[in-house]
Amino acid sequence: MKKIAVLTSGGDSPGMNAAIRAVVRCGLDRDMEVFGIKNGFEGLLDGEIEPMNRYSVGDILQRGGTKLRSARSARFMEDKWVDHGAEMLRTFGIEGLVVIGGNGSLKGGLELSKRGIKVMGVPGTIDNDLGYTDYTIGFDTAVNTVLDAITKIRDTSSAHNRTTIIEVMGRDCGDIALFSGLAGGAEYVVVPEKPFNINEIAVKILDGVNKGKLHSIIIKAEGSPMSADEMAKYLGEHTGKDTRVVVLSYLQRGGSPTLMDRNLATLCGAKAVELLAEDSESKAVGIVDNQIVAFDLEDALKQTREFNEEMYHLIDVLSK
Repeated sequence: MKKIAVLTSGGDSPGMNAAIRAVVRCGLDRDMEVFGIKNGFEGLLDGEIEPMNRYSVGDILQRGGTKLRSARSARFMEDKWVDHGAEMLRTFGIEGLVVIGGNGSLKGGLELSKRGIKVMGVPGTIDNDLGYTDYTIGFDTAVNTVLDAITKIRDTSSAHNRTTIIEVMGRDCGDIALFSGLAGGAEYVVVPEKPFNINEIAVKILDGVNKGKLHSIIIKAEGSPMSADEMAKYLGEHTGKDTRVVVLSYLQRGGSPTLMDRNLATLCGAKAVELLAEDSESKAVGIVDNQIVAFDLEDALKQTREFNEEMYHLIDVLSK
């Protein structure tokens, strides 16, 4: 394989640049021509493809976002446009493609693989919602961003004797809320995977007040039932405590990637190039038990993430 390309798709995540850097420099080290595709699958359809060299990826290892930029492509949902994308790659002579992104992006890569393109999926999403890998690139940085916010919010919540609901990202997977809630000492975590009783939260807040607690922190994943504003209204009315909402939103996607995310991205990018050099069938690259692994791409996307019940229960135990 002599010509490969790399793109980033979907929501950006810290560490994507580290993965791009690894793909480009490892590819060049194997005497491959490496192309960068701008703006994800949208850029592929429009032919936004340019050659990259070692200096194209200089000084990006520590940067958040993605040098290649990203976009969501409605066109790529249609078979005729997937066909067009595969043909565009062939026009440039590109035989292999590294797709860095989440579930939707890797599914797009799978469709290209069905049209004869060798595709290596690299898990770039802060949500940690891909079942085949223990962690996704950007998750660790996002959780540390949330943890920093919890620490700051705790100070002001304590000063004003408040209840604060912190809404974090996680439409279908509550891992950001779960991990940051445990590390941040939250009183309650609300996630899409688990039903919850708002009255139980109110009772827990009042129980804490009776024990001398000055404040309460609730971490809510965006995809969980009931809006943060509705929760705040109910809890304020039923506990008598000043209840505020802080929505962290896109703040969680930015910032310099942590050591874990830089290394995970670099190792996954290098593995993807290694597999392409071996002319391997399409794979999804990830990490399991601290080892970089690769699964058949289609099989990997069928795997579901198992919710960590033990961690969820431990948050309740520790917050009493």
